[in-house]
Amino acid sequence: MKKIKAIMLFCLSALLLAACSITTSGDKNMSTLEKAKKEGKIVVGFAGEKPYAYEDENGNLTGEAVEVARTIFKKMGIEEMEGKLTKFSSLIPGLKAGKFDVITAGMYITPKRCEQVAFAEPDYTIGEALAVQKGNPKNIHNYKDIAKNPDVKVSVMNGAIEIEYLKAAGVKESQMEFVTDIPSNITALESKRVDAITMTGPTLKSALETANAKNIEIVEDFTQPVVEGESVRGYGAAAFKTGDDEILLAYNKELKKLKESGELLDIISEFGFTEKEIPGDVTSKELCK
Repeated sequence: MKKIKAIMLFCLSALLLAACSITTSGDKNMSTLEKAKKEGKIVVGFAGEKPYAYEDENGNLTGEAVEVARTIFKKMGIEEMEGKLTKFSSLIPGLKAGKFDVITAGMYITPKRCEQVAFAEPDYTIGEALAVQKGNPKNIHNYKDIAKNPDVKVSVMNGAIEIEYLKAAGVKESQMEFVTDIPSNITALESKRVDAITMTGPTLKSALETANAKNIEIVEDFTQPVVEGESVRGYGAAAFKTGDDEILLAYNKELKKLKESGELLDIISEFGFTEKEIPGDVTSKELCK
């Protein structure tokens, strides 16, 4: 009798182990979308750049890119977005390493980045901006003015698209000071270590307001950089791991609805964006070429 009970107990244990093995294997084989829907949560990487993605005074994750993504994920049945703050230059490596399910930080779609991640369709378009010391003592009005004067130094965030724009205008790398975040950019200019700082228009305006920088001014007559004969205008979007097609298609489907209904403008207008910043019919496929 004891032998029969022992055999039955062994069989039951084996069945339980098999069931656990199947469940674990099933979890591993789940797509990002299936996993996010099951858990009701998606993990997003962001870089703390106003007005795209940042923590407010209460520590809550918000911003243009964040609120667009949050709205879309809710429509997809995913209620919670867990934000993980990182350096801008660590966003793509972190996504590829599986630290995040998606990155949403106002990142421009570029051919180089498209080789590493799968971009959703753009949710905004914007131009560049430049700030200098009050009175503009070095008479800087565009990137070419920086290139023409080897004594001029410009601060730029490490990994940002502006590095490519500056190089295209002839600015030497020795003229650039690379920083890890927006506050460091402001500090570099306020301390006069550099003569100019550059980033997208909304980011620069928001950064100067937050820092209450009194000895810095935005170059109002700044001319947009020209790369390969065309004036540069960036298009930003959320990005997913390459091959994460299911969640990417579902995301794009909901984003299209937001654009068509006008809800996208309602969301981004809270962060200083206007109808001019709506990306129109430009696609990520075009921008990746």
